[in-house]
Amino acid sequence: MKRKYTKILLWTSLGTTLFFFLFFNDEKNLHTFMITLLLSTMYSFVLGFGNGFINEYLNKKFPWSEATRTRAVLSIISIIIGNFILVYFCNFMNYVVIQKTATIEEFFSQRYGLTNWFMINIALLITTFLHAKSFMEELKKTSKKEVVEQKLIAKSANAQFESLKNQLDPHFLFNSLNVLSSLIDENPQQAQKFTASMSKIYRYVLEQKDKELVTVEEEIEFAKTYCNLLKTRFEDSVDFIFEVTPEDSRMYVVPLSLQLLLENCIKHNFATSSKPLTIKIFSDGDTLCIENNLQVREQIKESSGIGLTNIVQRYSLLTKRNVFIEKSEDYFKVKLPMLSAKPNAVSIQSVDENKAYEKAQKRVKEIKGFYSNLISYCIVIPFLIFINLFTGHGNHWFWFPVLGWGIGLASHAFQVFGVGESWQDKKIREIMNKQNDKYNGNI
Repeated sequence: MKRKYTKILLWTSLGTTLFFFLFFNDEKNLHTFMITLLLSTMYSFVLGFGNGFINEYLNKKFPWSEATRTRAVLSIISIIIGNFILVYFCNFMNYVVIQKTATIEEFFSQRYGLTNWFMINIALLITTFLHAKSFMEELKKTSKKEVVEQKLIAKSANAQFESLKNQLDPHFLFNSLNVLSSLIDENPQQAQKFTASMSKIYRYVLEQKDKELVTVEEEIEFAKTYCNLLKTRFEDSVDFIFEVTPEDSRMYVVPLSLQLLLENCIKHNFATSSKPLTIKIFSDGDTLCIENNLQVREQIKESSGIGLTNIVQRYSLLTKRNVFIEKSEDYFKVKLPMLSAKPNAVSIQSVDENKAYEKAQKRVKEIKGFYSNLISYCIVIPFLIFINLFTGHGNHWFWFPVLGWGIGLASHAFQVFGVGESWQDKKIREIMNKQNDKYNGNI
């Protein structure tokens, strides 16, 4: 146990001693004070350390954050059984061993049954409050931890995504300048047209590079403009074929992916009028394919691999679906996943997170409501029993609220932690998993 906990128990013992000594003792002398202090210290430390040990053991084996329902059920059972044993032990030491006001037979008779019952309810009240406090502290700690972890994950993902996007500017500019330098020597007039077209294309690069996704239609239109730019240099040596359905044009891909892949086709393959390079862009199911006939040119220096690697990494940050690469002796093909929704819009994932957060809030309120009900029961019922026994003259009407409220409390516990709620949670989770699987299969 922590030193702070021990100090709290000592102060509790002293406060209880002064309260009972000043208001419930007719003989106010040193002997009476010491007996009261001994009894208060015994009750405080036995009940305090006993319940503290139970709480710490359950925290290690069944943390609130990992097994909330199991922990709540075990807490209720352990509170009732533990306090029943601890209170009987303290009362036995008080009345039989220390004060010697009762024999063993008298202590376990009906005469002391009401006293034990009253003390058990007081102990239940205190320990229920402590367990509820432990739950709220654990919930607060877990919430803070999850918030920090999510912020770190989001910052890391954003930084990685920004780093990948920032590769596009120098990559595109470097390759375009290489083409321009070649055209200046080969055909100065075409170089001028290329420069004018390149400024339009680079404007698109600047506009789209900060977006996570663009429509296939936008990317195709840009690719056609870029292909016209390439035709300026290669003329009949390169052919471009576009076969994308209108339905697929409304899907999404990562921006500048086609431009990077078209660059790779030109960079890694030779193209002549006698052996033209044919590049085909078409939709196949839920993928956008870029295929070219394989005419590998000898590389003077090793390729950096920025283009394809960049696309693969950007897709990995947006979806679980992979970019597929097919290569044979005759062709080279890259398959880009076409997504059905933008992740930066109000996506299914964000909606599910909001729903999960709302459900967690509702769950916390339900658990707090149950503990409030339990604490109220532990406060009011002993008070009603006390009033009934001192004013009822043999009419024990307190059993009606004890049993009625007790059944309601048990029903409340069953509703919050029992089979009914568990079954609902299980079915909701199954439906959500099916929806998520269906969504992941569509994007």
